[in-house]
Amino acid sequence: MSDARSGPGSAGSVEYFPFAAPPRTGLARMLRLVGLPRPRDGVRVDDARLEAVFGPWRVATTIGNVAAADVGGPYTEWKALGARLSLADRGLTFGTNATSGVCIRFREPVPGIEPSGLLRHPGLTVTVAQPQLLVHRLRQAMEAIG
Repeated sequence: MSDARSGPGSAGSVEYFPFAAPPRTGLARMLRLVGLPRPRDGVRVDDARLEAVFGPWRVATTIGNVAAADVGGPYTEWKALGARLSLADRGLTFGTNATSGVCIRFREPVPGIEPSGLLRHPGLTVTVAQPQLLVHRLRQAMEAIG
């Protein structure tokens, strides 16, 4: 499978959505100091699977487990940067900026923030460079499976 840099592609192809570049703020500088995001980090989508990688953290699930995807933001910077667990709803964020992102909700919660997989997340927010295109691709894949 090949990576597409942006936009909807042909059925069956894996599309890659890199994280948005971090802004030049103090919190974002801390991300860069620890090497996040790594050059190949981002979200990959095909007609069957979704995978998001942010440093050592990974969320992977089937498209059938994706219940919804919407563009969101702006966010509070300290809540949007890094890998963050929401104590309110156990949602997970892989964030590089506070401007906008994609909120993905799952039918069944998925593992992601800790290695044992015991803690599961009902949603994932990712701050990719092209959030509208990621939402479009996810919705396209969801429609294809019915």
